[in-house]
Amino acid sequence: MRYAALWARIIASAAMTLGAPQALAATDAASTFSGASLSLSWTLPFAGLLLSLALWPIFDPDFWHHHYGKISAAWGLALLIPFAVVFGFGETVHQVVHAVLGEYLPFVILLFALYTISGGISVRGTLVGTPKLNTALLAVGAILASAMGTTGAAMLLIRPLLRANEMRKQRVHVVVFFIILVGNIGGALTPLGDPPLFIGFLNGVDFFWTMRSLALPTLLVSAALLAIFYLIDSRLWRREAPPAPAVYEPLAIDGSVNFTLIAGVVAAVLLSGVWKPGISFDIAGTSLELQDLVREITLATLAILSLALTPRVVRDSNAFTWEPIAEVAKLFAGIFITIIPSIAMLQAGSAGPLARVVQLVTDSASGAPRHVMYFWIAGLLSAFLDNAPTYLVFFNLAGGDPVALMGPLRRTLVAISAGSVYFGALTYVGNAPNFMIKAIAEQRGVRMPGFFAYLGYASVLLLPLFVIISVVYA
Repeated sequence: MRYAALWARIIASAAMTLGAPQALAATDAASTFSGASLSLSWTLPFAGLLLSLALWPIFDPDFWHHHYGKISAAWGLALLIPFAVVFGFGETVHQVVHAVLGEYLPFVILLFALYTISGGISVRGTLVGTPKLNTALLAVGAILASAMGTTGAAMLLIRPLLRANEMRKQRVHVVVFFIILVGNIGGALTPLGDPPLFIGFLNGVDFFWTMRSLALPTLLVSAALLAIFYLIDSRLWRREAPPAPAVYEPLAIDGSVNFTLIAGVVAAVLLSGVWKPGISFDIAGTSLELQDLVREITLATLAILSLALTPRVVRDSNAFTWEPIAEVAKLFAGIFITIIPSIAMLQAGSAGPLARVVQLVTDSASGAPRHVMYFWIAGLLSAFLDNAPTYLVFFNLAGGDPVALMGPLRRTLVAISAGSVYFGALTYVGNAPNFMIKAIAEQRGVRMPGFFAYLGYASVLLLPLFVIISVVYA
C-alpha cells in the first residue's frame, strides 16, 4: 500500500473506531509486516526527518533549536500512525520495542556514558592550535579511536582541540577533519572502534581480523587525510598569524579517575561480546540477552560514578552541559523509528523493493560477489542509514558464514567492513559521534556547515580516496 494514500484511510479508520472499537482490532489482524511488501513511499518520514535536520537549521535556526525534539517526534508519528493502521497495533509495538531496546537504548547509553565520563577529563595548560599540534591531535585521536571507540576518542579530545584553536578565525576545517578521522576512519581496526565491526565480532569474526585486513587501507586513507589537513591548516595559519598567548601554563590533566572509568566502558562492551550465559528475556517479541542488560547497567553505573567522583570545577572548565547529548538522543530517537521500513526493505533482499540494489553486488552470470559494489553500496547506505544494521544486512547477503568470509570471501568482508566504517564520515548521521562533535563545536562558537554543506566538504575529501581504496583493496 502506498504511504501517501494512507492518511485518508486513517481518518476513516478513526471515525469507525469511535463508533466500533472492534474495527481497529480487525485492522490489526489484516496485514503482516514484511519488507518485501513495502513500497518506497514508506521511507518518506525518514527522508523528511533528514531533510528537516539538513534545512531547518539554515532557514529558521531559532525555531529548530527550541523545537528539534518535537520535530523529530512528529516525523516518528508520521510513520507510526499509518504503520499501526496497516500492520496493526501489536506489530507496531513489536517494531518500536525492538528498535528501542535492541538498537536505540544501547546506542544512547553508550554515548551517554562516554560523553559523561570524557566530560570529566580536563586538559589544563596552554595549547596553541598550530598546524603541527592540530595534526598531532588528529593522529592521536585516530589511533585512540580503535582502542576506545570513535565516540570515546572523540569526546576525550574534541574539547582540548577546540580550546587550542580558540584564537583562530578559521576553525571549521579542524572540526570537519576531526569528525572524519577521529569520529570514523580511525575506528576501523578493532571491533571496539566502530559499531559495524562489533556486530561482525558478535557474529563470529575474529577480534584481530579487522586489524590484519584493514590496517593498510586505513593507514593509507588516514595518512592522506592528515597530509591534506596539514597543508590546508598551514596555509590558513600563515594567513591569520594569530597572536601568541601572553602566558604559557604547563600542561596538566584533571579528572584522571575518568580514564579508569573509560577502561571500564571498554571492558563492559568487550565482555558483552564474549560472555554468553544463554539467558534472555522476551519483551513484546524482542529478546533481551542478559549480557546486554548487564552491559547497559554497567555503562550507566560508570557514568553515575563519573558524576560523583569528578569535581564540579573540572566539568565547568570544559564548559560541560547536557545539551549536545540531549540533542543527539532526541534526533536519533526519530531516526531509529523512521528507519524501520528502510532496514526491512534491505533485509528483504531480492524479494523487496530494493532488489536492484541487492542485484548490483552479485554477478548475474557467475553468482560471485562484486567486491567494489559491496564497498560502495554498503558504504553509501551506511552514510545515511544506521551503519550497524546495514553492515549486518550485507554480511548476511554475502553468506553470513564468518569462516568463509574471513577465508575465501575475505575481499568481500573487507569491502563490507571498510565501506560501513569509512562512509560513516560522509554525513552528520553516518556515525554516532558525528552529530555530537558538531553540537559541541557549535556550543563553543564554531559555525559548523549545514547538512548538505558538510556532505559536500566530506565528499570532496573522501570520495577520491575511496575510489583508490576500492580499486586497490576491495
